[in-house]
Amino acid sequence: MKGVILAGGLGTRLFPLTKITNKHLLPVFDKPMIYYPIECLVSAGIDDIMIVTGGRFAGDFLSLLGNGKDFGLKGLNYAYQEGEGGIAEALGLAEHWAKGDDVVVVLGDNIIEKNIRRAIAKFRDQKKGAKILLKEVPDPERFGVATLAGDKVVRIVEKPQNPQSNKAVIGIYMYDGRVWEIIKTLKPSDRGELEITDVNNWYIQDGSMTYEVLDGWWTDAGTFKSLHSASTLVAQGGANKLD
Repeated sequence: MKGVILAGGLGTRLFPLTKITNKHLLPVFDKPMIYYPIECLVSAGIDDIMIVTGGRFAGDFLSLLGNGKDFGLKGLNYAYQEGEGGIAEALGLAEHWAKGDDVVVVLGDNIIEKNIRRAIAKFRDQKKGAKILLKEVPDPERFGVATLAGDKVVRIVEKPQNPQSNKAVIGIYMYDGRVWEIIKTLKPSDRGELEITDVNNWYIQDGSMTYEVLDGWWTDAGTFKSLHSASTLVAQGGANKLD
């Protein structure tokens, strides 16, 4: 199993900080933001990772992270996304590297308190399909929202005006090798992007999507408010705990 971290985009909600650097290189407490998704994967036993980035500061990732040896990685690879074609498009850039393997995908601004080892173990046992992680949030309209029926996900709606639940799809996804062909069938949304929600809904229709509700806190760090909150949470108790 391989790990893919998506760290592209222009980070316009954090302007003017992102006028001089990529959002994922900004500090969250005492580390650059990109360290947290790497450590999330490493703590779950993933030691072969690709970072997909873009924009004017892509080379700074190489300067900061090198070949990943400081994290104990077997390999750290890079891909460049031109423009802002969406999360699914960015993931598609990893096909040549990860084809033939299951992948764990983490959005580069996602930070969690605990770890995803149990979820990955259950996904391995699943043999095929996909798994998403969910978290109850007070403002689900900001996220992709999952509707559940028993132990199944029946639908995901992206940023709904009237959410059917408070369970947000956080930015950690697990896919089998079919994901590359699924991405190739997608059409751009009204935003002009290939949406990861469309990928997830394909697996739901296939009957092979499962989910886990994340233990501990979770936050993204894509706005000034959430960036501050992430730094505070990490300062108070750390992230990617092994226990």
